[in-house]
Amino acid sequence: MPDSPLHLLNTIFGYPSFRPLQQEVIDRVISGKNALLVMPTGGGKSLCYQIPALVRPGTGIVASPLIALMKNQVDALQQLGIKAAVLNSSLSPPERKDVERRLLAGDLDLIYVAPERLFTPTFLRLLERINISIFAVDEAHCISRWGHDFRPDYLQLGEIRERFPNIPCIAATATADEPTRREILTRLHMTPDEGFVGGFDRPNIGYSIVPKNNARQQLLRFIQQQHPSGAGIVYCRARKTVEKTAQWLTEMGRETLPYHAGLPPEQRQKNQDRFLQEEGLVVAATIAFGMGIDKPNVRFVAHLNVPGSPEAYYQETGRAGRDGLPADAWMLYSLADLVMLRKLLENSEIDEQHRWIEQHKLNAMIGYCETSVCRRSVLLTYFGEQPDAVQQLRHLPPSR
Repeated sequence: MPDSPLHLLNTIFGYPSFRPLQQEVIDRVISGKNALLVMPTGGGKSLCYQIPALVRPGTGIVASPLIALMKNQVDALQQLGIKAAVLNSSLSPPERKDVERRLLAGDLDLIYVAPERLFTPTFLRLLERINISIFAVDEAHCISRWGHDFRPDYLQLGEIRERFPNIPCIAATATADEPTRREILTRLHMTPDEGFVGGFDRPNIGYSIVPKNNARQQLLRFIQQQHPSGAGIVYCRARKTVEKTAQWLTEMGRETLPYHAGLPPEQRQKNQDRFLQEEGLVVAATIAFGMGIDKPNVRFVAHLNVPGSPEAYYQETGRAGRDGLPADAWMLYSLADLVMLRKLLENSEIDEQHRWIEQHKLNAMIGYCETSVCRRSVLLTYFGEQPDAVQQLRHLPPSR
């Protein structure tokens, strides 16, 4: 007999009890039904497909968008004794063959793959020869043109549902407004009653927006006064700004590591590993840094530039305070940022419908920055959540 979900939660993952919605979604997927789960960063989305993959016979197939995200998830699972693997372009031919051999032998509980690889003829033939426990779509907002990080390759995931209609599917994301949720359900052939929203409020995070006049000095003052020792992430739009910010903060006495896609892969990995393992480090990064970063005690996330959408902002700030303790989301705001974002959007090579969607999101972000009311309420309203109860949380850091 397979272990119960609660027993696995206690003995393998080390948690005493389920969080809200987790058990309902897990039981649903184990019983062979589908689910779209929207849950805040740090809310435990991954467990909602990892535990069913362990309970149900066969191997769980997880579609994931980034190599770094896959690696972090699989490394964590392997440390817990779970038989997990990745199958992506980072593997050498011998390593890839070994993973395929283990998959065919039924020696894997979970395998993480990119959507591009999922639809190669070779991998589809593998899927037809194995026992599949579940299909999971991580970062499911990527499947929707309304999503802030749309990936065309994700559009094919609906075909998996058609090829394997009897395998339960769970899609998980932290950032999906109502139009995005509707499109995810449609593309994955799910019905509205298969959607579960766990709430968007992160009451331990205080939100601050400051007019930009001297970004470096403002950032240094914020860190020195409010977070002189805690770990933090500083998001910058340009790679050059990342490197200059990291160098300058380090010279000012606060060790800061750079991270962007232009750095050598080994340096990116080294800096990411140091940030995860050491205490009190700061990372200056582009948005290339973040997905899959499971560091619970990040005390602040700072933005030197305005993100292009509330979804991107929510996802990036959500990397702060995953331990539930007070944390800060601090952002500098200027008209120049908005002019730059509009220019980038106008010059982008996207179709008119997608451009209209991105313009809608940018306008929402501008409204968030310029509002005179509680920013937490504005953010929650954008995601379709009633913010009334938020104002009653007087014991937590206020939105500023």
